[in-house]
Amino acid sequence: MFQAIETDSQELELDLSSLNTVNTMFAAIFSKLGVPIKTTVSATVLEEALNGSIVVSQLQLGNPVRKKVEKQTAHFYSVDITEQEAKKGLVCRVHSTEKSKFKLLYFELEENGGLSLALQEDSVKASKVSSAGMYFLGFPVYRFEQNNSVSLQKFFSLGYPSDSMVFSTFLSSGYFQAPAAKDPDSAFFKRLDSFQPCDINELKPGTHFFAVYGDNFFKSATYTIEIVCAESFPTEKEKLQSVEAKILTKRAELSKFETEYREVLAKFTEMTSKYTQEMQTIDELLNERNVIHASYTNNPPLKRTSSRNKSKSSPSFKFDEEKNQRKEKKVKDQHMEGCGSEDDDSSEKKTKERFPRKRWLNIPFKVDRRKPC
Repeated sequence: MFQAIETDSQELELDLSSLNTVNTMFAAIFSKLGVPIKTTVSATVLEEALNGSIVVSQLQLGNPVRKKVEKQTAHFYSVDITEQEAKKGLVCRVHSTEKSKFKLLYFELEENGGLSLALQEDSVKASKVSSAGMYFLGFPVYRFEQNNSVSLQKFFSLGYPSDSMVFSTFLSSGYFQAPAAKDPDSAFFKRLDSFQPCDINELKPGTHFFAVYGDNFFKSATYTIEIVCAESFPTEKEKLQSVEAKILTKRAELSKFETEYREVLAKFTEMTSKYTQEMQTIDELLNERNVIHASYTNNPPLKRTSSRNKSKSSPSFKFDEEKNQRKEKKVKDQHMEGCGSEDDDSSEKKTKERFPRKRWLNIPFKVDRRKPC
């Protein structure tokens, strides 16, 4: 699908000038996703520079120039430096307030009068601008490239199938990472691996050639280029040399620290696993001890009912109990009533026996009619 070349770092590089509109659109989408798509300078531009069929503009030290370059084309510049300026160092910087993508190129003069590409710096977005720079200061200067991998989830969120040509092309580039297989600590320990020295550290007196290459996908790139002598920036020169020396020291320390860290991490993982096992063993032993203690009894073990069943049966059980209580009370009341009537009869009889009826004043009421009064 894409016409690409493989560099020494085995990363995919695209020549945007050779892509049709559809492929360029796909590449732009991936760039928006965060895939750091590397692009090459158009073969046409390199060929024209090598043949000398280019237009070169003269630059003065300390005088910035603002222009707009079309996509996949280049503006060429030349600058003359003296021996004193070459000794003090030279810095070429390009920035774009519109965050355009571009490349800063340095060419060397060939014997036939043509120009061959010697150095290349891609623009990097930082804060509100995109910028690139080359530093020829007479001591080793380093370049740093960040490797921004993109997760597969972000790719599939666009709706591209896994068998698409777009997916196959970019998967082979190594830009995608598998989160499950990726070591979470690896990115930290390899962060400074791309901190590598530049190929050219100083320039000789004479004429030197630079170019700004438009690297946008569809539109032109607006930029400002400026070349200055480092003589006016002695403090910055010392600070840059110092901080890069510290970064190199930190990179060496980081490699040593990684070995120590992984040894401690392995030991920690082992201790954590042992801690879990020991805790489990202790719990099992204590439970076994409690079971042995509970076995010292002749009473049968209590049958435990689940609270769930108990909660379900409690309403009906309570109702039956109340019903039985009411029945028992009724029978008892009847029994008490029967016992009470018998007692009353017996007490009344006893009373009659103890206190028999007597005739009133012992006067008999029966009169003998035959006797006269």
